[in-house]
Amino acid sequence: MSSESASPLRIAFLTSLAMIAFAANSVLARLALDGLHIDPISFTSIRFVSGAIALVVLVIVFHGGSRASVSSGNWCSAAALMIYGLCFSLAYIDLTAGTGALILFAAVQITMISGGLLKGETLTGLQILGSILAVGGLVALLLPSAETPPILAGLLMMISGIGWGVYSLRGRGAGDPTLQTSGNFVRASCFSVLLLPFTGLEIFKSNISEPGIILAIISGAITSGLGYVIWYMALKNLSAIKAGLAQLTVPVIAAFGGILFIAEPLTLRFVAISSIILIGVALATLTGQTRVLSRR
Repeated sequence: MSSESASPLRIAFLTSLAMIAFAANSVLARLALDGLHIDPISFTSIRFVSGAIALVVLVIVFHGGSRASVSSGNWCSAAALMIYGLCFSLAYIDLTAGTGALILFAAVQITMISGGLLKGETLTGLQILGSILAVGGLVALLLPSAETPPILAGLLMMISGIGWGVYSLRGRGAGDPTLQTSGNFVRASCFSVLLLPFTGLEIFKSNISEPGIILAIISGAITSGLGYVIWYMALKNLSAIKAGLAQLTVPVIAAFGGILFIAEPLTLRFVAISSIILIGVALATLTGQTRVLSRR
């Protein structure tokens, strides 16, 4: 469906599904890496290989052959995807959840908003207000749990955010979402082969266990592979700035998942700040149209 014929409801539905997948992916990564079930190199490799296999099967079923998985996508997007995934896994060894999320989403916002501004995108006054509310709410939500990060871990998470921002920006001009994501994952899995000599290093203080492998496969095949297909579908109808701001809902969704599935406490503070973030994102992404100034 073209961006012209896509309804606002469909765009919101696809974006919401993608954000839920991203939040679930973060939870899976934390469970695997925090629990020392697997080292970050192995987790990243299994994640992309399993994602590639699942997506190739999807392409065979719906597009009639696996060759399209290889011919679609491109190496630049795959490199950005691999940089995001690898640096994300490596950084979380020495970062708390709050600190990591702050650095990651700050880098994503800067990358995507800068990309939008360079292409001439602008926001209305109401959308600017929503952006301020959403960003301010995210800082208020995560800052109390944040700590001064180790320099290397902080730098890795920043690079991860830039990689994800670049991957998302490139997805806005891509073709068929399933084919493009499949091709990118196949290429990223090729990059992961280069990581094999580094898997299982003792410096990571973890072993490859069955729970770690299962978590990596779920992360790759479902919350990454299928989640990124949905994200590419949504990106066709979102400006770069709106796409970046929409991702500010991910920490809220992940925290809510912790309340539902890990019995974390539901506090009035969480409800209040989360409401501010969601209202801000709604104002920034659902009100009016992002203006694009001609650069010709």
